[in-house]
Amino acid sequence: MDDRAFRTLVEDVEAFVRGPGERYAAEIERTGSVPAELKRELRERGYLRLAAPAEYGGHGVAFPKYLELLELFSMSHASLRMLVHVHNGVWRSIDQFATDEQRERFVLPQVSGEKTVAFTLTEPTAGTGADLRCSVKPEGDTYYLSGEKHLITFGVHCDYWLLFARLEGTTGRDGTVALMVDRDTPGVLVQPMPQTMGVRGTDHAHLVFDSAPVPVANRLGEVGQGLDVALGGFLTPSRIAVAMTCVGLARRAQELAVDHAQRRVTFGKPLTARQAISFALAENATDIQAARQLTLHAARQWVAGAAESSALSSMAKLNAVDMLTRVTDKALQVHGGIGYWESSPIERVYRDARAQRFEEGTNEIQKAVIARELLGADR
Repeated sequence: MDDRAFRTLVEDVEAFVRGPGERYAAEIERTGSVPAELKRELRERGYLRLAAPAEYGGHGVAFPKYLELLELFSMSHASLRMLVHVHNGVWRSIDQFATDEQRERFVLPQVSGEKTVAFTLTEPTAGTGADLRCSVKPEGDTYYLSGEKHLITFGVHCDYWLLFARLEGTTGRDGTVALMVDRDTPGVLVQPMPQTMGVRGTDHAHLVFDSAPVPVANRLGEVGQGLDVALGGFLTPSRIAVAMTCVGLARRAQELAVDHAQRRVTFGKPLTARQAISFALAENATDIQAARQLTLHAARQWVAGAAESSALSSMAKLNAVDMLTRVTDKALQVHGGIGYWESSPIERVYRDARAQRFEEGTNEIQKAVIARELLGADR
């Protein structure tokens, strides 16, 4: 995509976010669910296949350029952003280990928006890594899957779970497997989780597997590569993407704060005439720009295959999450008491911001990744 076409796409996305996107946001907040029309419109506009290569039916937008678009989407409702983020990212995790037949079955329908794939890693009784407890027992050409998963985004209404488990009786990463599990597989109990503080409308699932049959042909890569599928193919670029969603959400909070400060008059002067307010807005602007640049640097390094890209992705997300916390707190403070009411747009932004602290790993996880790179894995 040349620069002129990309700038046109940027303008289209921004117009959608500030127009139809705001109407969808109001509907989601009112009903507590994402309307089917939203996903259909995102698909028809091609927004669910921005980052996929042209040969897969995507727009072929380079990853750093895609992040510029994601920043705009993130200024809208968090559930709208989540649809764009997941569809433009999960295909990559599948594709890196897929056979040609698996690519036809799983990757291309996900890129086109015909199928939704839920990334299914987190468990209620384990950390998110090599201590997976979900296990599979191989019998012939079938795996029998048992265990639990929770906090699975789109896990209720997806078509497949991209699920990570281990061979029964193994420990560590060597026994891990990545499986494409059909949503209609027998032996699975799907329980919708309660409504969340923010990111309202997006479904999350608690899943219980009781000897659920999964074809061995649905395994991506080899036994022992499960975490390679999860981490290298999805989590590293996804952490960079989540960092940019923090930038977009912070940018929206800043817009709302500046607008309110310019309109709100106290003691005969607008709030912008108060040094405390103007300095807070200046700090926000600096914070946002710094986080954006670190995120784009991490993206370019990941595209280049740099060895430090994993640590940079964690740095970008850690920094962006902390930035978002500061920016939204100051933005709400600029609004005063009225910002605490649901009628105020900053109220939703403030709630949505809190979710970013958990998505793709907590701050503590990011620090562990950075420290491991800094100090050496053996220490």
